[in-house]
Amino acid sequence: MESRHLRYALALAEHQHFGRAAAALGIAQPPLSQQIAALERELGARLFDRTARGVFPTAAGEAFLARARRALAEMSAAVSDAGRAARGETGRLRLGFIGSALLELLPSVLGTFIRDRPEVRLGLQEMSTRRSTAALLAGELDLAIGRGAPRGAGAEDLVSVTVGRDHLVAVVGAAHPFAGQAKVSLEQLKGQHLIVAPAEEEPTVAAWLAGLLGEGADVPARAGGVTEAWDAHTIIGLASCGVGVGLGPACLRVAARPDVRVCEVSPRVELPELVMSFRAHDRSPVLAAFLDITRERCPGVAERLERHLGPR
Repeated sequence: MESRHLRYALALAEHQHFGRAAAALGIAQPPLSQQIAALERELGARLFDRTARGVFPTAAGEAFLARARRALAEMSAAVSDAGRAARGETGRLRLGFIGSALLELLPSVLGTFIRDRPEVRLGLQEMSTRRSTAALLAGELDLAIGRGAPRGAGAEDLVSVTVGRDHLVAVVGAAHPFAGQAKVSLEQLKGQHLIVAPAEEEPTVAAWLAGLLGEGADVPARAGGVTEAWDAHTIIGLASCGVGVGLGPACLRVAARPDVRVCEVSPRVELPELVMSFRAHDRSPVLAAFLDITRERCPGVAERLERHLGPR
């Protein structure tokens, strides 16, 4: 028994005439009669009564046709589901990201992805670069967005591409002495209590900051003191409370509140790049669909991905 036998039986039941059913199917009448007869022999039951008024299903035929309709519907759904999965329209994507990625990158990329593929199950988690890299290597994430390229054991198994660049700004409360300044210098920052990302969570940022401020590797022990916070909104909130000077990417301006001021750092200091990473051997269509949208939305990403993966 093949799917065509089910279609033949359903057509015959609908048209109640071998000639009309054969015409609707686009085949000759004799082959249709032969196939229905062969189907009845295989089942060991008469499916249709042939009468002068037409061809009508028997009780066995009605039972068979009910299942046949469902079977053909399931086969059609299976074909449709397979195609949608192959195009990345269904499935799952697990994404870990640092908070600042929500300020500029993700609203465009993730917003488009959700609109175009509403049936993909998303697992979204804000986490530090260190944690998202570990989760990616452990197979717990499909994609990670962090500050600086992943480092350590296993990082060679990842594809990492730059998806954003930004520079350093300082965030202070409205009552802070820097509040009236458009710029602050690195020398001024060295004497301040700073609000920065934890070294154990963002090692690339911490190492960069240590070199920038001339504190060696021990930034938390610096003379001015340090409060650690890796969420953009937490940095802004602590600065507004007068805890100290928050340091972060210029995209923090998007989330700035009326009770804080954002100052440029002079000379201009480029931050570690915003990097998107995924496993080199991951062939998930959902991941490929997300990368396609990233190509479209982020200048230069298409060329960088092609260097790792080849032309799309």
